[in-house]
Amino acid sequence: MTVKVRPYVADDERDWLRLRVLAFLDTPYYDNVLQAKERYRNPAIELVCVEAGQLVGLIDVELDSDRRSVCSLKEGKGGMIWHIAVHPDYHRRSIASLLLAEVEKAAHGHRLDYLEAWTREDPAANQWYKRHLFRQHTSYLHVYMDAEEAKRSTHSHCQGVTPVGVFAHYSGDREEDVRNAFKRVHECRCYVKQLKGESLDANA
Repeated sequence: MTVKVRPYVADDERDWLRLRVLAFLDTPYYDNVLQAKERYRNPAIELVCVEAGQLVGLIDVELDSDRRSVCSLKEGKGGMIWHIAVHPDYHRRSIASLLLAEVEKAAHGHRLDYLEAWTREDPAANQWYKRHLFRQHTSYLHVYMDAEEAKRSTHSHCQGVTPVGVFAHYSGDREEDVRNAFKRVHECRCYVKQLKGESLDANA
């Protein structure tokens, strides 16, 4: 069988959601589950990869516009990769690479200067971005607190409300202290791929 890349359509939603869950199951995003696919406020490139009628890959890229910027860099026009996933049974078949190549073709038509993506410290994901010429631009920490950690680290100003789980961002310079204080901490890394012109400074 051969795989085919085509635009996402509304009838794909249920299979799209299931594929995303399966793809994230063995990654640091294992509990990031959606019940409905996002609808983007800006123009977007939304593609799926299909084999024998089954969705085996997906990619969503929302584009900067004059009305609303979605990328964190402010140099030029960017496209944010919000989702990229491949069914676990279809790994090592270059499906993610095929989807990215189709996005890059479409990006030229939209006059994009770069692509941006955020991922956690999953080795396979990070190596994939590096192989495809993305460069790490910045990072910060995702911090998950269980009930005990939340009790000692947070306070609710709403009477009767007690945090039993907290998701937080940390962007300070005491990373080691944060990792020692909480059991579940992930580094969230921003990768950028320049599509035209001079390369962006990875240390900016």
